[in-house]
Amino acid sequence: MNLDALRSAYGDLAALAVSLDEAASWRPTACAGWTVRDLVFHLLGDAQRALVALATPATGPADQDATTYWMQSPGAPDAESRGIRASRTMASQWRLDFLAASYAETAAAVLTSAGRAQPDDLVVTQGQVLRVDDLLTTLVVEATIHHLDLTVDLDRAGPRPEPVAVTRATLDALLGRPTPAAWNSEQWVRAASGRAELAEEQRSYLGPDVHRLPLLR
Repeated sequence: MNLDALRSAYGDLAALAVSLDEAASWRPTACAGWTVRDLVFHLLGDAQRALVALATPATGPADQDATTYWMQSPGAPDAESRGIRASRTMASQWRLDFLAASYAETAAAVLTSAGRAQPDDLVVTQGQVLRVDDLLTTLVVEATIHHLDLTVDLDRAGPRPEPVAVTRATLDALLGRPTPAAWNSEQWVRAASGRAELAEEQRSYLGPDVHRLPLLR
């Protein structure tokens, strides 16, 4: 089960969040229109959703797994930036220390609930039925990508190798073939999720699959 990777991903994000000062909280991220504070608010929502999912058992069979989940969650168009504006408004209402502490506490609760579950237990999230282990994998992917988003303009450490490896494996599964081991994993995660430009060698290797990027958002 990918619980250890989630512990690493959530633990490091919680530590980063509680280390922020007011100035750092307004630094930009790799998410267009979102500051660090806005993204921490979004991460709190992710953790709350995870906590609800782990407390929402389902009958089988599962209708998605850790890969197909992302194919069913493309994200709605936001041409008027309503989501960006809403997140900025709501995140701005929180006192920073309370926002960071709330995220850290909720992330810890997710890890406790996940530790009590069995990998093959079925749960519901966003109308989809997944095995617990598949749910945890999706949470690792989201946390890892957003950790990279947070640190694009912050002098903070990025995610550890284990959650990065889980995220890369998911992206390769979405691509449908493994990518060369020599590729820098963080750079590939950024590029495959639309955060960075592809290197020329990556374009050459991907061929027509270039047009499928980003593989997730």
